[in-house]
Amino acid sequence: MTQQEELFALKQLIKKQQEQLAEKDEIIEKQNRQIEKQQIQIENMVQALLHARKKLFGPSTEATKQIEGQLFLFEEAQRLAEELGVEQKKITVSPYTRTPRKPGVRAEMLAGLPKDIEEYTIPEGETCSKCGGELKVVGQRIVRTEVEFEPAKLKVKQIIQQVAKCTVCGTEGAENPNCHFQKAAVPTPPLPHSLSTPSLIAQVMYQKFMMGLPFARQERDWYRMGLILPRNDMANWVIRCSQEWLEPVYWRIHKCLMGCGVLHMDETRIQCNKEAGKKASSESFIWVIRSAACEELQAAFFYYSRTRNGDTAKELLEKFYGYLVTDAYSGYEKAEHIIRSLCWAHVRRYYIDSIPLDNNGKELSGSKGAEGREFINLLFKVEEEIKDLSYEEKKQKRQEASRPILDAFWAWVEKTSALDTTNEKLTQALGYSKNQKEYLETFLEDGRLPISNNLCEANIKPFATARRAWLFADTPKGAKANAILYTLVESARANKLDVYEYLKHLLTEIPGSHYLEHPEVLDQYLPWSVSLPEECLLEHKHKKCLNQ
Repeated sequence: MTQQEELFALKQLIKKQQEQLAEKDEIIEKQNRQIEKQQIQIENMVQALLHARKKLFGPSTEATKQIEGQLFLFEEAQRLAEELGVEQKKITVSPYTRTPRKPGVRAEMLAGLPKDIEEYTIPEGETCSKCGGELKVVGQRIVRTEVEFEPAKLKVKQIIQQVAKCTVCGTEGAENPNCHFQKAAVPTPPLPHSLSTPSLIAQVMYQKFMMGLPFARQERDWYRMGLILPRNDMANWVIRCSQEWLEPVYWRIHKCLMGCGVLHMDETRIQCNKEAGKKASSESFIWVIRSAACEELQAAFFYYSRTRNGDTAKELLEKFYGYLVTDAYSGYEKAEHIIRSLCWAHVRRYYIDSIPLDNNGKELSGSKGAEGREFINLLFKVEEEIKDLSYEEKKQKRQEASRPILDAFWAWVEKTSALDTTNEKLTQALGYSKNQKEYLETFLEDGRLPISNNLCEANIKPFATARRAWLFADTPKGAKANAILYTLVESARANKLDVYEYLKHLLTEIPGSHYLEHPEVLDQYLPWSVSLPEECLLEHKHKKCLNQ
């Protein structure tokens, strides 16, 4: 091999080695990128776990404490607005003062309860413990006032019906040739041929749907009181009474809600085990409609559905023309005639979830998620300060105070979206904000509109809490009965009724009301009806001190 050939071969070898090195460098670079990506994923997963732990064990409130590195309410909003060239109008708001507790609330509460006096006297013949002298009674004093608990008692009630015979009918020359027996009027029972009474059924309903006590636990409690009441019997009572007597009132409430101008709506999960075409572990849904705080009519409506399909929303809202406050679920787009207004509390939760936490679950200062949250806190601050104004004044103040905050927020969203970030939750929050901008600004149009869906979520919370105890509905009939009872219970609570007395009243009166022939009689059984007896009103029982 000549020298020139050896040189050529050497160059080829060097070239090949360089190519191999380049390939290795590319592989290393690819692996580094993969490692970096995995590190980002791990960090996001760690943050998700920290946020989950905080939600599980931390405080449930969404109130924000002011910490270093976060924006400072109105002053910072004004500064941001100025930087962005947004004209910020100054408004004067009255400072919030806590309403002091009314005097005599305890005395008012105790005045409505029966009273027993337990008097302790000095035994006759007792002498002075100091000198042994004779004692003379000079008076008495109240040592303390207590509330004694008397456990509920069961009693057997036997219905006796008097029967009378006509002395004229059946006699010679009488208009009626046959004997006639006339019976005394007897109230119609909710469940014929059953041991149940309106009070017993109402208590079963109250314990489960108001207090969240499953039938299995009630079964043990009834046994303690001396009554063998199987859980299957209780479930059957609830389903039958719901279908036969309570459902007409249930749909009457829905019809009345359709006449409102502003409604809330949300949905939550429920498991129904024995549903045709579905696995026992699959999810169904409870849809909830709630009248807004601005409405004279205060009620909640629960509806069971196999799916979360938007067709359900369309069906339920077919006759509704007005504003609908919801989350961003696209299924509500199928509902016609509505104007959507989205919940700012949902947006805030997205930004809260994006705030980095340390290993102790405390927020790390200076994050973009905290900045986004503080913009939204400003909006809620404005709402708190204008809550007592008229709806027209609210609309005006929102244009003066909330509009500049929104302009500064949207500018911040665009600016922050342009930054490179590995925080997936922040990217999600920014994307949600931009995609829903139109509906998030709807609340500026009308002073009646709230900026959150919290009122509806507050009605869902008792259902969600109780669900952890009873876990599932066994059949679709049971799930539908759940919807009917939660509608009546939450609507009763919204109207400050005694839930037990209200349910007892319905089960007592409706069976004999002939509502099929006279549907208008159902209006007197609605939870806001002025025809309800005093026993159904909490104020009647001196319970004004209780937070209902």
